[in-house]
Amino acid sequence: MGSRSASEEKAGSRQRLQVKVNEYKENQNITCVSLRPVQTTVLGKTPKVYLVPFSLSNYKSDQFKHPKSLLNKNSNNEFVCKKCKKTEIRKTCRRILTPKMEATSSKTESTLQKSSLDVCTESNKRQHKSTSDTVIPSVDMESIQNLDSDEDTTLGLDEFSGLSPYERKRLKNISENANFFASLQLSASAARLREMIKKRQPPESKRKMPKKRENGTGCRRSMRLLKVDPSGVSLPATPTQPTLIADENPLLPPGPLEMTPENRDDDNDLFKGFLQTWAEVSKTSIKNTEKELSSIKNYKANLNGMVINEDTVHKVTKGPILSVALHPSEIRTLVAAGAKSGQVGLWDLTHQSEEDGIYVFQPHSQPVSCLYFSPANPAHILSLSYDGTLRCGDFSRAIFEEVCRDERSSFSSFDFLGEDASTLIVGHWNGNISLVDRRTPGTSYEKLINSSLRKIRTVHVHPVHRQYFITAGLRDTHIYDARHLNPRGSQPLISLTEHTKSIASAYFSPLTGNRIVTTCADCKLRIFDSSCISSQIPLLTTIRHNTLTGRWLTRFQAVWDPKQEDCVIVGSMAHPRRVEIFHETGKQVHSFFGGECLVSVCSINAMHPTRYIMAGGNSSGKIHVFMNESC
Repeated sequence: MGSRSASEEKAGSRQRLQVKVNEYKENQNITCVSLRPVQTTVLGKTPKVYLVPFSLSNYKSDQFKHPKSLLNKNSNNEFVCKKCKKTEIRKTCRRILTPKMEATSSKTESTLQKSSLDVCTESNKRQHKSTSDTVIPSVDMESIQNLDSDEDTTLGLDEFSGLSPYERKRLKNISENANFFASLQLSASAARLREMIKKRQPPESKRKMPKKRENGTGCRRSMRLLKVDPSGVSLPATPTQPTLIADENPLLPPGPLEMTPENRDDDNDLFKGFLQTWAEVSKTSIKNTEKELSSIKNYKANLNGMVINEDTVHKVTKGPILSVALHPSEIRTLVAAGAKSGQVGLWDLTHQSEEDGIYVFQPHSQPVSCLYFSPANPAHILSLSYDGTLRCGDFSRAIFEEVCRDERSSFSSFDFLGEDASTLIVGHWNGNISLVDRRTPGTSYEKLINSSLRKIRTVHVHPVHRQYFITAGLRDTHIYDARHLNPRGSQPLISLTEHTKSIASAYFSPLTGNRIVTTCADCKLRIFDSSCISSQIPLLTTIRHNTLTGRWLTRFQAVWDPKQEDCVIVGSMAHPRRVEIFHETGKQVHSFFGGECLVSVCSINAMHPTRYIMAGGNSSGKIHVFMNESC
């Protein structure tokens, strides 16, 4: 009986082992195989091993813990296998822990979970009903790292002494085969995962080309650009001729120019009478005599009598006006204006008709920035332009004579050094100063001096001590002595450094030269005490005044009234439009309002030397004249 029961028990164990191997082969589609044994219950001292799949995405480094011994035995003599063969486990774990295996797809996860549930269900059916007698051992990463030892991970003989040698050998072969198949399955699953990752990579984004409409109407094209006439015949090719780019402001030829008005005919008898009249009037002009200043009360009363009407407003030049001058005659009124276009306009207000008294000439090709009647002969009018020319218009000969010419430099301003107007001082935009003597033949300067300024806007000579002259630069105002000018470079006697922005002009007072007025872009008019020209000139008064004219308006230039040298005249940006007069103390003396006759900004203004007549020019070429009714 004992031998018969032993043979039946042996046959039953073989059958159970064969069933487990078949179950493993049927579940070869499982991607990963776990190293953790499943809960088992050993019946009749027959060990059973179940392999359960697991997911690498849910793997944690602290999931396995190192057991104290390879095998633990509970109170019901239950045994569970703790380790597998070290060489196979090492290869398997290396494949499992690769970074590429961590990116398993959701589809593979679902397959693994389903297979794991099937295996666990099959194993749970054979377990004992009591779960309290089961043991769940775990494997830590340290057990994998300790696989370098040469000990063979097989079941202990003492633990399975009840099994026959054949059953122990069979169980060992099954464990080795399971580990081998698991390693093969892991390598195959890794290859499949790589293919799946490559397939799931987003394709390169390419711009979709719009579909061409075969039957759609195309865009209309110009037949002129296609060089096709309306009938569809190609036009003959036209030979291309080189286009010459003409200079916008070509220099006028050197030498004297005829005084020919652009708005009149050459043989106009009226113009000839105009020239003859002003040539005779200039001979009887009075000489400059010293006069005492009138009181401010009388001065204000005379200013209040100056009015403007429609007959004293007219467009004289084509472009903006940059300079204005009044003829010193006491019996007739003649206003001269220099324009940005290079024109010089003359307006005789004595004529009954406005059109009969206006004559426009073109002696320059660029803006005329400075304009004076000669103090020695008022029949001569001198004009300076950016084009590097200085001309003198002679009414008696009806020509514009060329006084100085420099095509390499641009002129900015000039003034008379001598009372006879024979010598001139000319300022250049590049900061140079030139001395011109009209008595010498030729049109070149006598001396060229390099000043300490990078740019010169205005030049003005002291009315009493004519060896001194003042220049207005970018930020500084310098006073020089004409007797000590060095061509290589001259240092100024005095520098006025109180200005913070660009300076538009600087002028001595007209009778004594004891005051200097400057116009600066910092919205201030400054008056200095120049009664004693020494190393320092004190600042007397600062007048707050808006001088920001912008790009399209001519810059303001405050000038002295020749009759009242303690008062300055300047344009204004205030509304309604006006021209203002300030005292040297900073108080406002008078404002010229014109109503509908004065609706623009008069940037450049000038006063008659003896009469109460003021002329102002705007940026559209109009002249506005305020004059006393008695005049």
